[in-house]
Amino acid sequence: MAQSVKNKVDPAPNFTLVFKHDINILGMVLSLKSLILLGSVILTGLSAGLFYAWSVSVIPGTKKVMDLTYLETMQSINRAILNPAFFLIFFGSIILLSISSIYEFHSSRWVFGLILFSSITYLIGTVGVTAFGNVPLNNQLDVLKIAEITQDQITAFRKSYETNWNRLHLIRTVFAVLSFVLAALALFMQAKNI
Repeated sequence: MAQSVKNKVDPAPNFTLVFKHDINILGMVLSLKSLILLGSVILTGLSAGLFYAWSVSVIPGTKKVMDLTYLETMQSINRAILNPAFFLIFFGSIILLSISSIYEFHSSRWVFGLILFSSITYLIGTVGVTAFGNVPLNNQLDVLKIAEITQDQITAFRKSYETNWNRLHLIRTVFAVLSFVLAALALFMQAKNI
């Protein structure tokens, strides 16, 4: 009798490999494909959230400061954002979206299409706009010797930089949010098909 009671006790949940591509997490079996898609949704959402939060908080705040303060602040922010946490979110999104596209190629056409479109949207609209738009502007600002130029030059540089940078930022924000929505829809479609 004691032996049968002992056998009925559930073991503590743990993380173990169930099959070659499945993972048991607290009693739920998730495929590697699902985990990668979930990761891509999370990272893309964090990227979209970062850009959106910047649009609704930092940009309105910097519009209220003097030209010199604005340029010094943007120089400092542009240097500080180049860190592993930002790179993980920014580049991790496109890496996981791409891997998800490959995993979904032979699965559901809808999920594959959504992930592929999400990947292309993020690559062109977020990574591309950042690399070929915002980064060159940031590089121009980075080499600007603010202490050596006149107030009129500071004002002119700020006007040009801020107008172009904010326009490009709006574009990449819209594309990042769109990419996130598409990836989230793909995750829901995949979950429905399981």
